[in-house]
Amino acid sequence: MFTWLKHKTELQKLQYSYCKLMKSAYKIAIKDKDKSDQLHKQASEILSEIKKLENQTTI
Repeated sequence: MFTWLKHKTELQKLQYSYCKLMKSAYKIAIKDKDKSDQLHKQASEILSEIKKLENQTTI
């Protein structure tokens, strides 16, 4: 009921930003390849941070 009151974890924030960057990279890929590559690079950096956090929480 009050899910909007719950605070997001760092992992959830990173997952959201990764998803957002990947969607925008695919949309922009049709018009501007260079900008799409930049967004994809940022998304891959976020993905590596996500994997680090997931490894820390499972250990």
